[in-house]
Amino acid sequence: MKNNSFIDEFYSLVQVDDSDGHYAKDIKDNVYFGMPLEAIVEAEKRLRLANQRCIAYFSMEYGLATSFYNKLSSQLPLNPSNKLPENAVFSNYRVADYFFALHQNNIIDLPIYSGGLGVLAGDTVKTMADYNLPAVGLGILWNSGYFRQKFWFKYGQAPEKMHWDPFTYPGLIPLKNRIKISLKPEDVYLRLWKYYVYSYKHDSVVPLILLDSNIEPNSQRARQLTDQLYRSDNIFLKLLQRVMLGFGGVGALTDLGYNIDTYHLNEGHAVFAFIAKARGLAKDEVENLKNKFVYTCHTPVEAGHDRFSFDDLNKVLKKEDTDTIERFGKERSGSANLTLLSMNISSAMNAVSRNHSRVMHIQFPKYKDQIQYVTNGVHPHTWISEQFKALFEKFPAIFPNFLANPMILAKAIELKADASFRAQLWQAHQANKTDLCKFLEKWKLSKDLFTICWARRVAAYKRPSLILHDINRLTRIAQEVGPLQIILAGKAHPNDNLGFTYINEMLDKVDKLNVDYDKLKIIVLENYDISLGKNLTSSVDVWLNNPLPPFEASGTSGMKAILNGVLQMSTVDGWVAEATHRKIGAFFGYQNSADSVGNESDLRMNEDSEELYRALENMISLYYKTNQQGKVDISSDWIDMMIECICVAGQFNTYRMLDQYKHLIWKIF
Repeated sequence: MKNNSFIDEFYSLVQVDDSDGHYAKDIKDNVYFGMPLEAIVEAEKRLRLANQRCIAYFSMEYGLATSFYNKLSSQLPLNPSNKLPENAVFSNYRVADYFFALHQNNIIDLPIYSGGLGVLAGDTVKTMADYNLPAVGLGILWNSGYFRQKFWFKYGQAPEKMHWDPFTYPGLIPLKNRIKISLKPEDVYLRLWKYYVYSYKHDSVVPLILLDSNIEPNSQRARQLTDQLYRSDNIFLKLLQRVMLGFGGVGALTDLGYNIDTYHLNEGHAVFAFIAKARGLAKDEVENLKNKFVYTCHTPVEAGHDRFSFDDLNKVLKKEDTDTIERFGKERSGSANLTLLSMNISSAMNAVSRNHSRVMHIQFPKYKDQIQYVTNGVHPHTWISEQFKALFEKFPAIFPNFLANPMILAKAIELKADASFRAQLWQAHQANKTDLCKFLEKWKLSKDLFTICWARRVAAYKRPSLILHDINRLTRIAQEVGPLQIILAGKAHPNDNLGFTYINEMLDKVDKLNVDYDKLKIIVLENYDISLGKNLTSSVDVWLNNPLPPFEASGTSGMKAILNGVLQMSTVDGWVAEATHRKIGAFFGYQNSADSVGNESDLRMNEDSEELYRALENMISLYYKTNQQGKVDISSDWIDMMIECICVAGQFNTYRMLDQYKHLIWKIF
């Protein structure tokens, strides 16, 4: 076979828009930005086979961890706009906040995600690649990403527009392909981009197709459609972004010649893909089209269910389209409900945890028999730390080939009495914690002080300020039970005024704190992102998760933590409700009744903070019995719980998740 055979095939399959030749510097010698080109060629050919059942996975956002996982390389210098900017720290050690910032000399993650939904989508397509599935991802190239978070003294979060350069981002390529969406106000043209998501062995890929309206001959309004993720200040823009994902995604698949059997809607954002496919079909053909669509719902929160008036829909779509939406998605109020539409046009649908399915059964009783659940997971190769990977490799008899089969981590229970494993487990954790302390060295963290972290999207039902609710009680705990270090991070949506209020409240309480810093350190970090998430979930002693039940559909940050032996302190909601029988930490707080969703406005801050503080006192006490100024008691119950966390991580991963999707939802194996 000629040396250039894969290059020739690649360029025959992928129409790279490379007018100035700079992409050719990184796609040559059968190498694609430092990765094997053969895997791309094989994936592209397979997606075009007539007898291959292929999956198209639609998501509004993707968090791929491109800054550290399967990081692609480029011959071109890194554009400064694609580097991580410095981030401020807000703490009760004010002198460090004033003089220092966090500098990370690394590339940004592809800025096409906002939070957990996107990270889940990214972990899903990475696992599809690991499983060598015939699949393609559909998303949007957000020209301004989500937003940059800045802390302003006394004003909380100040969102800033971010800027990045997709043309010099390693591995991201523009295509010559252009597609047109015909809408009532105007025609919208979309440029296609590709990013190839490699398996952990680099022997297979899933192409990710990204849509971009920032091109001529689009109007200025149309060019802004792909500017910023989750613009909700303009209802027309919000609607058009969803229409673009659905119609544009279907148009892209057709233009690229991919043979798609299953269209997976990751949330209702992409349901207009069905409307696009239904154009021109008779009623019975539309009914048959349902067999090709499946749907995953990710939220029980009211704001997560998109609704649009038919007046607005009629301004954008053809009558044929709105007739289909009215047939399958009109609710009693007269509005079009995208969740209802998604359920009515899908052959299979799922919630993302057992608890979430029970909530959906209450919210949508008509669909109770159809709503299954596939609990979310995390991609182990992305989220396991190098220290814990090396630890598991030292015990091959217990964890044979755990990279290909992370479910084998459940066998960690067999090492519970192994003194060597227990000691090395603690050492691996302390090594991770040492790295965290070095990262925050100007703030004088100690690896031998109890460290707890809350880091999530800031939303009311997640109750980000719960641990700070009674700052006097927290101070007494630090003085009487043992010193503690608290790390907080998260973004509030720019239009979430309540989320803004929580951030402002948290910063204000930290600012007013007057306590010995050696006893109580509180650090609030700007711009929580995937790379920071990896650092925190693998390095703290306890991961705090305190949503108001039952409004956390699943949550995955705690799953990343248990993969690295980090204990949980959590209310019983989302995935945690499936693990309360396992000793992985402490569970506390209000639980809703089985037949009621409850009220997401009644946050129960007083009673649940009291329970949190009691649980915190017990965990701090056990920690200092385990770790006495660096001298560890390896027989401690704390290490028992660390081992139990690893066992549970054998269940809460995307390998188990995709096995269930294959059988229950896609029905492909």
